[in-house]
Amino acid sequence: MNLRRAIPYFGLLALLAACTNEQRSDVGTGGGTGTSESTGSTSAATGTSAGSSGIGGTGGSGGSGGSGGSDDSSEELPSEPEEVPVLENIAFYDGYAATVDEPIPDGVIRHNNSLVATRLTDRLLAKVQTTLKVRVVVGALCDNYDRIGSVNLALVPKGAQTYVSGEVDRIEVARFVTPFMNMNKQPTTVPYEWEASNLVPILKDPDLLADHDFWLELSIFGVPYAANDEVAGCAGRDDTQLGSLLLYTDSAQEAQDFSVLLPLAIGEDFNNYTMGASDKIGTTRKTVSFELPADTQNAQLVLITSNHGANQGGEEYIRREHHVYVDGERALQYKPGRTSCEPFRKYNTQSNGIYGLSPRSDQAWQSSSNWCPGDVIDTRIVPWGAASAGMHEFVIDVPDATFVGGQGNFPFSLYVQAQ
Repeated sequence: MNLRRAIPYFGLLALLAACTNEQRSDVGTGGGTGTSESTGSTSAATGTSAGSSGIGGTGGSGGSGGSGGSDDSSEELPSEPEEVPVLENIAFYDGYAATVDEPIPDGVIRHNNSLVATRLTDRLLAKVQTTLKVRVVVGALCDNYDRIGSVNLALVPKGAQTYVSGEVDRIEVARFVTPFMNMNKQPTTVPYEWEASNLVPILKDPDLLADHDFWLELSIFGVPYAANDEVAGCAGRDDTQLGSLLLYTDSAQEAQDFSVLLPLAIGEDFNNYTMGASDKIGTTRKTVSFELPADTQNAQLVLITSNHGANQGGEEYIRREHHVYVDGERALQYKPGRTSCEPFRKYNTQSNGIYGLSPRSDQAWQSSSNWCPGDVIDTRIVPWGAASAGMHEFVIDVPDATFVGGQGNFPFSLYVQAQ
């Protein structure tokens, strides 16, 4: 299999001009998905083993299986599952301040106080089997508020010792929200996990590997100002969180088969009041045009959005229907949010106005929460199916969004995989 990276026709993000025809509200539900939601995430951050095993060791015997012992069988034995540490207890700092000059482990680079990266070595890549999970563990330091974090995969020119994140192709692999954490109270760590087996054909592709090194980025934004006054031991400090990143891999299922990767957007603004953040001011509709290099029998889009805006009436607190169209046909409809945020209460050790002093009903949570502090943000897999070579159009529309006071944002990431 050869995985060909195809850059979209108008660059990494293509928005139609404001004069483009409006998306009709009566389009069909082609593709058989209708209003159903397809998600690539697990219900992580609810007690996975990410925080207690694997850090500091490989936890397995390597990525290659042995061959059978008899002369009449050449079938390989399955490899043992393995959890592989990538980044280990990395300190993050004030996201608004100048980049610190604090020590960082060999092989890790600090792009800024909220973003670090490390190259995936040949030895580590050899451990990747046919399935993959991404695990993150966040530790409490001197930020006691809920913040956004992410894991990204960067395709960096072969042999480069560093890179500028905005100048290479990158895809967002996972997104999460930290809990309100007081570093003096237990638990002081929170684990997250995502299903990410769709990355296997990328990480194993010889053509991409010939020209690129793969770097995994961990981003955790943090601000220490409240904790400086409210958390014992944080006066004068600017370290905000600790972060660890691990990969879990096994051979429980066959590897997915994709041969085209199109990075389209990573963390792009999506709102109705900023020029370029939507098709036109006043609408929360975003159009991305891209080109498939060849006919495909199967394609999918990988989408991440999350709703932010903490002001009164802000978009964090009001659930909105999100509509996704591919070439004018509805591919997905979803409303963010969990049935309940109560499973994550134990991680929110700092008093806050979201959790309060007593448990809330499912109805209360569903009326006011697009996400839970301490939980993952869903990675949504949007099935597409067969498609022809040439130009295509992706549209995401959140028609009820208001962005009161010109505040809030739906950070938007998207890439396409095709066979």
